[in-house]
Parts: sequence; C-alpha cells; structure tokens
Amino acid sequence: MVGGPKRLAVTVGDPRGIGPEILPAALRAYFADGSDAEIVVLGDVRSLSGLPAECRCRPVGRFAGDLQSAGTVSLRAIEEAVSLARRGEVDALVTGPVHKPALQAAGVGHPGQTELLQELTAARRVGMLMHAGPSRGTGPLRVLLATTHHPLRRVASLVTAELLVDQVALLASHLVRGWQIEQPRIAVCGLNPHASDGGLFGNEEETVFVPAIESLRHSGIDATGPHPADTVFLRMVRGEADAVVVPYHDVGMAVFKTLAFGRGVNTTLGLPFPRTSPDHGTAFDRVGTGSADPTSFTEAVRLAARLAAHAGP
Repeated sequence: MVGGPKRLAVTVGDPRGIGPEILPAALRAYFADGSDAEIVVLGDVRSLSGLPAECRCRPVGRFAGDLQSAGTVSLRAIEEAVSLARRGEVDALVTGPVHKPALQAAGVGHPGQTELLQELTAARRVGMLMHAGPSRGTGPLRVLLATTHHPLRRVASLVTAELLVDQVALLASHLVRGWQIEQPRIAVCGLNPHASDGGLFGNEEETVFVPAIESLRHSGIDATGPHPADTVFLRMVRGEADAVVVPYHDVGMAVFKTLAFGRGVNTTLGLPFPRTSPDHGTAFDRVGTGSADPTSFTEAVRLAARLAAHAGP
C-alpha cells in the first residue's frame, strides 16, 4: 500500500495498566499533527472507550477482573492484530504495554512480546531496537539488544559471532530501508569491562567480537568495535554512529532510558511488517493518578506509520 494512507493496528495492552488510560490522548496527539493513517484499535470492550472518532474499534473479549483474564484479552488482541497484518488488512502494528505474568497465566511461554511475535509470524530472526528522535542536544538514539530477556549468567554463552553478524546485518538492512540511511554506521559494544582491555578481563572480544566485525566489514557493512560500554554510546550521542549494538539487555536499556525514557519506542526488526511499542510497561502504580505520560505511545504510532510508508509490498 505504498503511496496511500497507512493502516495501523493498535493493541491497548493489559486492561489493568495505563494503556487504556493514555491511548486516547496518544491518538488525539497523533491525529492533531494532520496524520492520515487509518487506525483500528484492539482490546477488551471496556478499554475501547474514549478513543478519537477517527479510530475503528475491534473488541477481543471482556476483562473479568483476574490475572488470567487480563492476559487472555491482551493475547487475543496481539493475535488478532497479527492476523490483520498477515492478511494485508493493516500495514503495521503498535502494541500497548502488557503484563508478562498475566500473559503467562494465559498460557504464553515467552518472556515478552518480541518473542511471542516471532512465533506468531514464524520469523526466522528478530531484533529488538530501541529508537528515540533527536532531543536534549543529542542526535537520534538507536540501540539494538543482541540478546533480550535472558539471565545475565547466560549472556556470555549466547553471544556468538554468528549471532552478532546476524543481528548487525539485520539492523543495517532495516536502517537502510526503514530509516533511509544509505550507509549505516554501527558501533558494536563489547561484553567485558573496557572491552576486556587486551584480554585482561576475558577473551570474548578477541574470539567472538573481532571475527564477527571483520566478517561484517568484509560484507560491506560499516561496523566498528568492539567498543567499551562506558564510551560507545558517546559515539552515537555525538553523531559518529547511527546505532549501537549491545550484547545484553540492561547495558543498552540503562543508557537508553536514562536519555530518552518517556519518548522512546521499542521496534521489532525482522517481522513481515513493522511493529512498535511504547518504551514503558503497564505502570500499575500510576493508573488513575493522572500522571501517566502518553508521549511514548504517540511516538510509537508515528514511527509505525513512518516505517510502514517505507516497507513496500
């Protein structure tokens, strides 16, 4: 559907969280820009109230007040949104914040929506990219997590040269197509303190990272590193890199959320369609207080529409 208005499926998320509360404001802000995407919102019946008139609502059940029920309606919304995308009825997905224990109570065995979406679409590989536009004196922030929701003690065995090549190549292809960056510059963060400092604190940089980066450069991808975690993000902040790839979840998320929390967007690479999500969780402690900020949800909708415009058929 290149050239026409984009069609987005938006899931509300856990009915007990801030998704139902902030989504109406997020979508009003989106439409206030003059944006013309066609949006269908999926959630339980009660969560679909108060939405802008431009939206179409698709109920996926009723929340019965318990943990399993919350997980079930969250899951059904995701499943139906994926079905719409796979049938070509929408061009991209925006998923609201879910509660992982509720999804597990509903029978989901995955640790997060990224892994669930990979299964639902049978995608061979996926990547978790955090994105935020320029702000506070920095350029765009893009951080790819080479591994996602795993215990820290498993990370060293999961980070292989093959994984790094796969994830960096996936990122590079999406930056070219979705972000229109002709030759992306990708900085790779090492695993050990000071990127092992010549082998003093481990050998993964030499045995895993260096061969992976050499392979990537041989294939024409502008990848550099391995860089120490305490300086690699400065390259991106200063505009010397278009993205940073990190070996595990928290080394990337701690920096990203410090710089961009509340306006960042979680993007899944490798699916048959663009998928974005706010950078926050359900925030049960903020429900009903009036303190929840819809900005990240609005940014997720904006980015999904932008990526859909470049996705092609």
